[in-house]
Amino acid sequence: MTQTPQIPSTESVLTEVRNFRDVGGLPTADGRRLKHGRLFRSGHLAHATEADAAFLAGLGLHTIFDFRNASDIGLEGPDVTLPGVRNVNIPLTDPADGAEFWAMVRDGELDQLRTALGDGQGSARMTRTYRNIITTRTEDHSRVLHALAEDSVPALMHCAAGKDRAGLSVAVTLLAVGVERDAIEADYLKSNDPSRRYKIRRSDNSAAGMSQEVMELLSPLFGAHTEYLDAAFDAIDETWGSTENYLTEGLRLTPATRERLRTQLLTD
Repeated sequence: MTQTPQIPSTESVLTEVRNFRDVGGLPTADGRRLKHGRLFRSGHLAHATEADAAFLAGLGLHTIFDFRNASDIGLEGPDVTLPGVRNVNIPLTDPADGAEFWAMVRDGELDQLRTALGDGQGSARMTRTYRNIITTRTEDHSRVLHALAEDSVPALMHCAAGKDRAGLSVAVTLLAVGVERDAIEADYLKSNDPSRRYKIRRSDNSAAGMSQEVMELLSPLFGAHTEYLDAAFDAIDETWGSTENYLTEGLRLTPATRERLRTQLLTD
């Protein structure tokens, strides 16, 4: 049985879980707001300390949605186990999908990074991936939204860094309950706060391996940028014509399901 949710007074209590936040408080177009303590987002939970796990357990979570793939889990490890919480793994397309690419990011020398990520290639990769997740993973996003509408809240969504796959899944959820795009973007960009950013781990942590140029080449992969989220929104408009069509045709959300979702997540 889940515990009574406790609204966290601060996020600094989490020492080994990056990018955690309660999405509550965001406004909808009809004047309502997202309830606090219903939807959370973060980076992976694999390195959570005992204190981190105790804090997360106190949120009264019903479901944790983990959007990492096998490569991520192999690199970082599985999530910590929280008593009474259902863990659902839905691997989504990763901007750095594939063991070979991850190995290059982690172990590659400067010339390799220049070849793979220089001249805007890193940003272009991210933009393509955001569009691809929106257009090809509608079944997965529909699954998440139907689960939230039925019995899965309070819920935590996370991937590795908590900004791309989790960020898009949160964004889709917020669109479904009527949060406007500018408010979704403001929440998305919070992932750039220094205390939230994913810790880049390189096998060569020397001055050369972690040089300014190396960090600049890797930055597009580890930052939240408006143009990435805009690319996702553009993909919705170009593919379905409108957010409304995306929700009804792409995600197959009926009016009844959307109303249940609003009841679960929004204030009266």
